[in-house]
Amino acid sequence: MNQRITRYAPYVWLVYLVALVFQPALDPDTTAAGWVATGVLVAVFLPLYRAGLAARDERRLTIMLVVMAGLGVVGTPVNAAAGVFIVYAAALAGRLTPVRRAVTAVAVAAGVAGATFLVSPTPMPWRLVAVGPVVVLVVVVGAAGIVESERARTRARLRRADEEIERLATIAERERIARDLHDLLGHTLSVIVLKAELAARLVPTDPERAGQEMRDVEQTARTALGEVRTAVAGYRAKGLGAELVSSQRALAAAGVDADATVDLPLLPAEHEAALALALREAVTNVVRHAGARRTSIRARATDHDVELEVTDDGRGASGREGSGLSGMRERVTALGGHVDVQTGPAGGAGPGTRLLVRLPRTALDRAAPRAAAGP
Repeated sequence: MNQRITRYAPYVWLVYLVALVFQPALDPDTTAAGWVATGVLVAVFLPLYRAGLAARDERRLTIMLVVMAGLGVVGTPVNAAAGVFIVYAAALAGRLTPVRRAVTAVAVAAGVAGATFLVSPTPMPWRLVAVGPVVVLVVVVGAAGIVESERARTRARLRRADEEIERLATIAERERIARDLHDLLGHTLSVIVLKAELAARLVPTDPERAGQEMRDVEQTARTALGEVRTAVAGYRAKGLGAELVSSQRALAAAGVDADATVDLPLLPAEHEAALALALREAVTNVVRHAGARRTSIRARATDHDVELEVTDDGRGASGREGSGLSGMRERVTALGGHVDVQTGPAGGAGPGTRLLVRLPRTALDRAAPRAAAGP
């Protein structure tokens, strides 16, 4: 509704054209030709005014303003109130940019309105009375037009800024969903692939175990489906303890010995979710890429941080970080934490990789500690 009112408001101001009726109506010497001339002036002005409102480029708008102001000067000998056309030109001058150009246009319009003093048919001193208010109106209306145009441009900039913020938020949400899907499915699909390959190898020699492995594949796939559903519902990770059990199963299926110890206080949900997803990504990388035989998982609390450390004796990290590790780093950094990846089981020489995730402790760390989890 407000936009519609704003759209049609410039046409409502045309009511002030009624000023053109006063002189012919009050002057007993007015002839039919005078009335016709006034009608012609209005008929010429209306399309000019509409074209000025619709103008989108500075050059076209400037031409409309010049013609409208000229119409006011030319029409003054016919009708002393023709200076009202200059007032309308001043109102539209506020649309010019930059503001300096609009101010100049209004000043010129005021000068043109003052020039109608020379051609006005009104006798002195009434000529001063007729021209003076027109000059004042040009300045006041022009200034108001400049202010309103600046407000409209500010609103347009804010609207574009809001649209850009919304676009960036959409992109960020898409990236978050991509990270979460990678974290949720990458690990599980790796387990499914490993178990399916194992079942295929066991079919000729141990069909019963092969069947068990395929049942595990089915169960793992159902679990993945449930995780995707909960992720869509807004739950992005299961607890750290459940993730540790799942990770141990994945490592066992890949033939990697795992040694795990978790001794952490009760953590906020977002901290636990970040650690759980970090553990999932680390174990997925061990299963997929490391070629390791042993893996160590440690989660503990220090005076200032909670830490998750995953080390292996595999071939070591190389090349660029994958999307999973990048997503982990972004998630942990958003919580004020830090991710460190080093080649070597303890950051020194030799094969293997060490992943260390640190998150700051919070007031909730004073809660009772978890029970340690064994291998």
